[in-house]
Amino acid sequence: MIQIDTVLIKVSSRCNINCSYCYVYNMGDDSWEDMPNFISRETISAIAANLEKVRISQTKPFAVVLHGGEPLLLGFQRLKYLLQRLRSVIPDKYCISIQSNGMLINEAILDLCSQYRVSISVSLDGPENINNANRVGHKGEGTFSRVIAGLKKLKSHSDSSFLFAGLLAVIEPKSNPVEIYNFFKSTGTKNVDFLYRDGNHDKLPYGKASFDSNEYGTWLQGLVDIYLKDKNPIKIRILDDYIRLILGGRSIKEGAGITDFGIVVIDTDGTITKNDTLKSNFSRADRFSEQLNIKTHELVDVFKSEEFALSHMLQRPTSEKCKTCQELYVCGGGMPLHRWSAKSEYNNPSVYCRDQLHIINHIRAKLQHILNENINASLSKNRSCN
Repeated sequence: MIQIDTVLIKVSSRCNINCSYCYVYNMGDDSWEDMPNFISRETISAIAANLEKVRISQTKPFAVVLHGGEPLLLGFQRLKYLLQRLRSVIPDKYCISIQSNGMLINEAILDLCSQYRVSISVSLDGPENINNANRVGHKGEGTFSRVIAGLKKLKSHSDSSFLFAGLLAVIEPKSNPVEIYNFFKSTGTKNVDFLYRDGNHDKLPYGKASFDSNEYGTWLQGLVDIYLKDKNPIKIRILDDYIRLILGGRSIKEGAGITDFGIVVIDTDGTITKNDTLKSNFSRADRFSEQLNIKTHELVDVFKSEEFALSHMLQRPTSEKCKTCQELYVCGGGMPLHRWSAKSEYNNPSVYCRDQLHIINHIRAKLQHILNENINASLSKNRSCN
């Protein structure tokens, strides 16, 4: 049986904002229209029963991420029931987190999350002009001020050191990475997880002129430069993963390196799916050939199935260009959704191939420069002592 690292639960199929780049609503998938607005108690109970069996059957802990839509639309009472049921079967050492746009955060929600040891990550793309370019309400209004208000409540809570898990940001390649970094430092966050825009070979991501261009790599280069200069940096997952991999370590999340991460998604009605980011390629691309539901199927059986194994192996690149690349063990071929084309399906390099090679080479050069500086400083010190 494949060991699971992350169980992502879609607790709400609706959202109180309308981000232009959202893969759930604005990338061509329409499966959300068939979903109930919120997860039911019946589905929650089935999830809890299944997670207990997974906990017993596998040797390592897994994380649970509550997602949407906007998960806090669930409301206090429904969220309380969900957290009670989850914590009744998985102990505190199993991370439970909520990915939220931050606008519905209040004291009661924070107290509840503190009680059940559930952290909150907030989506924020940068300062007001950057954030409001894409993260808007259903009437096109900016969301920045309301997100910052929620963030302030989160940071001021007595248990904020646990509750505030960090920020999730989608890269704006036309922005100034130094300004973005300094803004995020000013928020007091511990870490930022930067994401590439969704896209593939048939539908290039925003900001990329062609497969051979490296706009995102150039942007990340600017981020690396200020990051490595900072004596007290915030954590940046995408950079930390590349640095760890270059130095012989392992990544902590999919999208870099060749470590396979076990991921399963449970939709609002209980439907069991593959990584749901795949739906940005075409409608229902995340579905299994058989209709699987948590109320009628056992997760442990799904994890043993051939189709789940095949979907799990999508993380490994299959194109000859990737398999013969000297940076395979660092790059890992990127995210599966970025390799898609209608002609070759996932048998392509990532549409971000040039960007990833650019930033990996830049990080290598920066690390070598730092090493040389340290060696020279050490040699100079030794000479002065003789």
